Order: sequence, then C-alpha cells, then structure tokens
Amino acid sequence: MNFSNLLIKWYLQNKRDLPWRNTTDPYPIWLSEIMLQQTRVAQGTPYFLSFTTAFPTIFDLAAASEEQVLKLWQGLGYYSRARNLHKTAQYIASDLNGIFPDNYNDLLKLKGIGEYTAAAIASFSHNEVVPVVDGNVFRVLSRYFDVETDIAQASAKKEFTALAFELIPKDNPALFNQAIMEFGALQCVPKSPNCSICIFNESCAALQKKKVDQLPVKSKKIKVRNRYFNYIVASDENQNTIIQKRTDKGIWHNLYEFPLLETEKEEDFSFVSEQIQNEYFKENKISSILENNDKSIVHKLSHQHLHIKFWKVNIKGAIKEGIDQDTLRSFPFPIVIHNFIEKELN
Repeated sequence: MNFSNLLIKWYLQNKRDLPWRNTTDPYPIWLSEIMLQQTRVAQGTPYFLSFTTAFPTIFDLAAASEEQVLKLWQGLGYYSRARNLHKTAQYIASDLNGIFPDNYNDLLKLKGIGEYTAAAIASFSHNEVVPVVDGNVFRVLSRYFDVETDIAQASAKKEFTALAFELIPKDNPALFNQAIMEFGALQCVPKSPNCSICIFNESCAALQKKKVDQLPVKSKKIKVRNRYFNYIVASDENQNTIIQKRTDKGIWHNLYEFPLLETEKEEDFSFVSEQIQNEYFKENKISSILENNDKSIVHKLSHQHLHIKFWKVNIKGAIKEGIDQDTLRSFPFPIVIHNFIEKELN
C-alpha cells in the first residue's frame, strides 16, 4: 500500500472529532485555520466555539466592533490574527456579498491569509488540489523521505510543497491534507514520537537511519529581547482606575493596559515612585504606592520576554476619566493583565 493510501487509512481510524471538520462551509474552516496558527487544538477549540456562537455568520463578525472581537480573542495571543480576521470579514461581507473566493489564488489575496491557510480553505471547502504545508507536514515528509533541507530557508516551502503535490491523490486532496496534518499532530510529534506503533515504521527513512530526532532541520534561533514593564494600577477615593489603549504598532496593538513605565532593567520602589508622580499624577496627590509583586512576572512572547511588575497606587481625590471595576472588565486586555485583574482586583 502506498504512502497516501496508508496515511488516509490511518486518518479514518484515528482522526479527532473536531467541530470544523464536519463542514465544507469556508467560514468556520477559515476561522479554525486562523485560530490554530501558533495555537494547539485543545486551546483553540473553546475560542472557535465562542466565536461561532457570538458570530454565527461572516456578516455577524463583520458587524462586530474590533473591541468585541479582541475581547473574545483575549488569551489566544498573536492578536494581529484577530484584527486581520475582522478586517477580512468586513471585506467579504461588504465587497463580496458574504461569499468567500472559491479558489486558492483568490483566497491568497485576502488579508491575513497566507499560502498554508489558502490551501487549507481551498482544499477543504472546494476539494482543490493544493497541498497544505505547515510544521506538521514539514516534519512528516522530512522524516519519511529523509529530507535534510533547512526548513527555515525560504526555498524549503517550495521543495516540500512540490513533494506533497506528488503524493496528494488528485481525486481527494482534502482527505489527504487533513490526514497528513493529523498524523503530524498525533503520531509523528516533534519530540519522542512512538515509532514502534507507527504505520510507516518499515518504510520511514529517518527511522531506518536513526535520525528521527534530527529532522526536520531548522536553523535560525530567534533572538529574544528582554523588556521591563511597570504597570501603574491606580485607585482613587471612588475605587476608580485608569487604563490606556496600546495604539503603537507591535505587541498587543489596540488592546488595553494600565499606564505603563517601561524601564531598562527591573527597577525598585524609589525610582518607580518618582516616575509615577512625574509622568502620570501631576494633578493628584499620591497617598501610597505598593509593589504588588516583588518578583517580576515573566511573560514570554515569541521574540520578547516581558518582565512585569504591577504597582498599586492610591490617589487622593478623583482621577480624571476614571473607570469602575465593572467597566474595567469589559475591555480587551493582554492575558497577563486580565489575569492580574481577575486575581488581584476583587
């Protein structure tokens, strides 16, 4: 039995029952594919269900405010995905009468849809013969065929796509694409796969050559930048606080946060208290400043490690444009701030 047939047979016996798999409607397929970029299925599924409940059609998603979308997305990270999702929904609803393009090339033109997502939607919705190539596919093919091409190189995508195209059954590309991704997710996993129970253990080149843990080859370590965030959690005589919107491009764009002092290193009380008074509360008297966490919370993003301290600042009188606790909880925050609010501000 050849590679594709064996793979599809395995898939039909082992596939997970996932809510976006029982449809050819491009809307839920698109939603799931965007959510599952950089996100595990177990983490992404509740978000998919929340989105499809809140926005059953693309018109509902298009009509929502960006803040509603970001609030529902809160905790999934990589928030540009949510902003692009929203813009694309608005474009499809208004310019395309709610109808998704029905082919790979036109799907590629949409904001936030790259080669992998376009291939997934085109094959799952319209059975177009285009292979999906994601991390799972790189891993399965590089191991099975002993391909040592560095997958961090731009040319690797072309090589693996061509290889997948040779293998894909032209009469059922959707099934093959689902199967190879699922096989990478469940069986041919990145670390310590159980090769003894693998359907390919007699034909996998990497296994024969004892190279499973060396493939795929990936160079280019990401350089991580350390940043030091001091959040000023103010509270006035009405128990009101203030927040601000992150409008700069970069992390957490258009999410909300407490007033921020970014410093060069982890700072102590004396430095921060002076800055807080000078930068944020010239018009109010500060009655006390308390360090909420003496050790920084380290929040790891793909290219940055954020060392976060929260400073509770009690203010005399009323803060201009202050908001109460209930209003505070309605805004979309980065998850690290959301968790602080839920735990510390009761």
